[in-house]
Amino acid sequence: MTRRTVFQVAGAAALAATAQAADGRIKQSVSRWCYKKYTLDELCTEAARMGLKGIDLVEPEDWPTIKKHGLTPSMTTGGGTIPHGFNRVENHDKLISDLEANITRAAENKVPNVITFSGNRAGLSDSEGIANCITGLNRIKKFAEDKGINVCMELLNSKVDHKDYQCDHTAWGVEVVKKVDSPRVKLLYDIYHMQIMEGDIIRTIRNNFAYLGHFHTGGVPGRHELDGTQELNWRAVATAIADLGFQGFMAHEFVPAAKDPMKSLEQAYELCKV
Repeated sequence: MTRRTVFQVAGAAALAATAQAADGRIKQSVSRWCYKKYTLDELCTEAARMGLKGIDLVEPEDWPTIKKHGLTPSMTTGGGTIPHGFNRVENHDKLISDLEANITRAAENKVPNVITFSGNRAGLSDSEGIANCITGLNRIKKFAEDKGINVCMELLNSKVDHKDYQCDHTAWGVEVVKKVDSPRVKLLYDIYHMQIMEGDIIRTIRNNFAYLGHFHTGGVPGRHELDGTQELNWRAVATAIADLGFQGFMAHEFVPAAKDPMKSLEQAYELCKV
């Protein structure tokens, strides 16, 4: 290797490191439903300009527009709804059918994650709900593994927004994912929801990182901007996630209350660009 080659290699490495630092260590995304006043094309234009990498909670018909802007559809439809999910055996056949179709479509279009839910308790005990979710997710795990797609069961709060939802504590969801034991079945760890239910966010993420496949943000209280009116130190949370080597997406799912929603989104992006 010549002296010139050494300097060229060193220069290229420095430029690569600078680019990585500019983008941050976490791939940030934004949830589509929080910006309904904008067309998808407008949202994608702004997201790409800021440096975000994806658009979250989108449908297949949205994918071409998202990809046109060089972004990834970071989370899409999988199977079930918030009240009706894997905790009821009678739902399993429909859930598996929907997931197989949606996973196949996601794999063909390089969409990494599909969403699913536990469902509401409706009188079901925690132990029975966990057992039923394990049974159902065991039926889809190999299919997801073969296709290379993550099936993410969302953690939601049952205190404020989703009364009676069963997968409402990290320990409940971890028990399911641990027993399913698949690299493609994970939890969607919604920081907003888990701050409401249990707090202790950073330690919980660190202790359960192996079971978490996707993150959502949202200020508590109110699910608004990630700013000084909120309970959490978002830069510390983002740093903890980045330090764990997280390779997935952290999607902003707060509802802007400010006059300029795009400014709020850009501030969130900069805050979590660690």
